[in-house]
Amino acid sequence: MQPAPFSFSRKALAVALLAAACAHPAWAFVSFEEVKRDFRSSDTAVLDRNGELLQRVRTDPTVRRGQWTPLADVSPALRTAMVMSEDKRFYEHSGIDWRAVSAAAWGNLWNTRTRGASTITMQLSGLLDDDLRRTAGGRSFTQKIGQTVAAAQLERHWRKDQILEAYLNTVPFRGEIVGIDALSRTLFGKAPSGLDAREAAVASALVRAPNAKPAVVAQRACEVLRVMEPQQKTDCEALDMFTSAAVQRRAFDANEGIAPHAARRVLREMKEADAGAAPTPPLPQRGKEKDKEASVRTTLRAPLQRFALDTLHRHLRELRDRHVEDGALVVLDNTTGEVLAWVGSSGPLSQAAEVDGVTALRQPGSTLKPLLYGQAIAERRLTAASLIEDSSAQISTASGLYIPQNYDRRFKGPVSARTALAASLNVPAVRTLVMVSPEAFARELRAAGLPLRESGDYYGYSLALGSAEVSLLSLTNAYRMLANGGRYGTTTLTMRPTAAPLDKSKAAEPPLLDPRAAFIVGDILSDPNARTRTFGLDSILSTRFWTAVKTGTSKDMRDNWAVGWSQRYTVGVWVGNASGASMWDVSGTSGAAPVWAEVMRFLHAREPSRAPAPPPGLVQARVEFGPGTDGGPLEAARSEWFLQGTEQPLFALDTGMADSAASARITSPSDGTIIALDPDIPPLRQRVRFESEGRGVQWRIDGKHFARGNTAQWLPWPGRHVIELVDGTGKVVDQRRIEVRGAGVVAKNTKR
Repeated sequence: MQPAPFSFSRKALAVALLAAACAHPAWAFVSFEEVKRDFRSSDTAVLDRNGELLQRVRTDPTVRRGQWTPLADVSPALRTAMVMSEDKRFYEHSGIDWRAVSAAAWGNLWNTRTRGASTITMQLSGLLDDDLRRTAGGRSFTQKIGQTVAAAQLERHWRKDQILEAYLNTVPFRGEIVGIDALSRTLFGKAPSGLDAREAAVASALVRAPNAKPAVVAQRACEVLRVMEPQQKTDCEALDMFTSAAVQRRAFDANEGIAPHAARRVLREMKEADAGAAPTPPLPQRGKEKDKEASVRTTLRAPLQRFALDTLHRHLRELRDRHVEDGALVVLDNTTGEVLAWVGSSGPLSQAAEVDGVTALRQPGSTLKPLLYGQAIAERRLTAASLIEDSSAQISTASGLYIPQNYDRRFKGPVSARTALAASLNVPAVRTLVMVSPEAFARELRAAGLPLRESGDYYGYSLALGSAEVSLLSLTNAYRMLANGGRYGTTTLTMRPTAAPLDKSKAAEPPLLDPRAAFIVGDILSDPNARTRTFGLDSILSTRFWTAVKTGTSKDMRDNWAVGWSQRYTVGVWVGNASGASMWDVSGTSGAAPVWAEVMRFLHAREPSRAPAPPPGLVQARVEFGPGTDGGPLEAARSEWFLQGTEQPLFALDTGMADSAASARITSPSDGTIIALDPDIPPLRQRVRFESEGRGVQWRIDGKHFARGNTAQWLPWPGRHVIELVDGTGKVVDQRRIEVRGAGVVAKNTKR
């Protein structure tokens, strides 16, 4: 007696469908190719310059959607489970399962719970059309009719395999997860092709009840698994434990690959470009990437990026016992400014892996010295052969005395500018900054792209030793300016449709730094002999091909740098701790330099690097150096580069200056000393001791003779005073300025 209701409901539905078709004759039909084309992953693929995948970055926070997965790449177990769970007669009906419709109608008539009559095709039609999409209160009668009509049209125009493929890629599963690729990678940590029967049963159960409790999902999955494997005993208790663990897992990382910081940077740049001027359209995809994946092409080289990342990780593991956990690296193309490698952190080795060490601001130490010497040479304040005194210096500043020290706490005496820069001597650099002035140097650094937050006067003479904070990217690009003969240019991380030509308007602009000075600085930094006083003959900085490099270490060994260039590339490396904690006994040659050297060797494994040709206006002349205190020459004779008009054959100390520097100087008190008199101590017992070195010296106070010999006791009186040390000829060889403060202790001869 059952056929009657079935026949009745089928006829009634046919009439309703005919009425709906007449009422909505223009239902928006969409082809399989259009659905596949319009599919968008929630991730953006960041590619290298040749289309190779570097990083996946989640860019749609509203949904978790993976890549479009062809049906052939879906495991047979999952296809079977989905059909058995959602639509047993999927391959038999034409979009509408009349037997299921009849059973649902009969159940509704007798108020009996039934599975429902929605087929996979009908569900897909609801997913493809927003007007047919299910709401919180369920679908209306009109929506159900429209869904049925749409399903019939899909079946007429699509193949069954296309319907199932589109359904698996667009069906919501749990929470924000949409599509089988996102589900497989999130809950099971694998591709859809690798799902087994147990995982497939859980996946199919989630379609029916996406946000149900794990126990409910497990119960449904157990029923599906029993139907799939009737010959095997199903352990539902074990499946319940497996389901509970799976639905809580999030194995699909929001950001995975080998260039996370570069990926975020380029996506941010594109977003900013979209907000302003229209950006250059991205290159068409190539290589192994799927056609429907949102992507952006960068200037990075994937093989170089992998090598740089591996090299940095390996070296940092070797430094683990020295309290070092972070590092960063960037490689620039000298000609175009393209970023070829960008390693922002040490990743799993770091406790702050999200911090981008390429853009983070840190103190650069001695790596600012090449820019300082370049400016001094360009302004003709120095030549590469000029002698600079490397001895104890006490420089008076508004905040007190500044007393620079060398890295090894030793002084070399008079040295040439070439030696001072290559050997990274601190005191000569500070003396050079005194010539240039901190404010003028700060202006030059800002022009070179270094983001100084304060004025040059704020940093004072410590700016010569890297007291300002800069980023690795800006510092490396400033060195690229030296590599390009003093011409400054910006960097780029986004690949353009064609090779970026040089901007002719910018090429016509005068260089930021005199090309001759830039050449001399590069020649100094490539000279292994000039750096021997600090780094020795067998230095990690020496390469078999032409390179110019400088290391730097900030105060308390918080940051360690190595930046340098070859004929084609500029490489910058930073090693330290993102927290700012000090490293233990890590110098420029043991920290960043080994990584820099390995990356340079990789870049030039099959590519030569030759020294640049000298620009016009340079003169190469032989120079000799006068005798030092031991009677021998201060430095060996050599051929040196000069700006035309600054060359000279001999560099020597003035005899009087040499004697004064060697044998006559004040050792106490220090310049700028402030003395506070104590009224509770008798004045005659409050004496200041003067000490000096040298022979035949005399003391003068405020221009008046006071005492002879290397020591003297002075009765202080309030006011500001000038203490001078005079040699046997009456020439002032050293002086100090001091201030005496105190009330009620005034000598008879006090002058106002």
